Amino acid sequence: MPTYDQYVDAVSQALTRMTVTDTHGKPMTPDEGLGSWCAMTRRIKQTNATMFFTGNGASAMMAGHMAADASKNGGFRSQAFNDAALMTAISNDISYEESFALPLGRFADPGDVLVTISSSGNSPNIIRAIEKASEMGLTVVTLSGMGPDNRSRGMGNLNFYIPADTYGVVEASHQVLLHGWLDRFMEEDT
Repeated sequence: MPTYDQYVDAVSQALTRMTVTDTHGKPMTPDEGLGSWCAMTRRIKQTNATMFFTGNGASAMMAGHMAADASKNGGFRSQAFNDAALMTAISNDISYEESFALPLGRFADPGDVLVTISSSGNSPNIIRAIEKASEMGLTVVTLSGMGPDNRSRGMGNLNFYIPADTYGVVEASHQVLLHGWLDRFMEEDT
């Protein structure tokens, strides 16, 4: 088991090695990526559009946390699809793959933004949500990790990839990234 210092170092190294790409796979620096995400956020705030967050398990909790912080502290419309009744009804009655795509189709409009949080980047319901968002004209931001060939990594307009082998390090890195984005946005927005 790693010591505290080793674990913090592993998260720090994962964040340092993070890669950020655009729609065409063109690399950008983390600062450029966060700047682009902040610009998207300014646009949705100015146009009263909505930022949607999705994730499974721990990532679902991050999605809910960030949607709450975005609305309360960032001052813009945001929503997370992590309602247990809705997700289980869709998963049971329609299909698991549609658990995020179906509500996205009901609530989202062109010009909105979808943020997906997936440690593996391969969850079928996350992939389907990205496809649905793209079909609808939403801008997509993906946060993924684990394997460099994960599916969601190249599907967004802006993609943040954490090159780590353990869920804990990927999830901790995603949470740092999410807070880094929102804190930067709030600082620039004042």
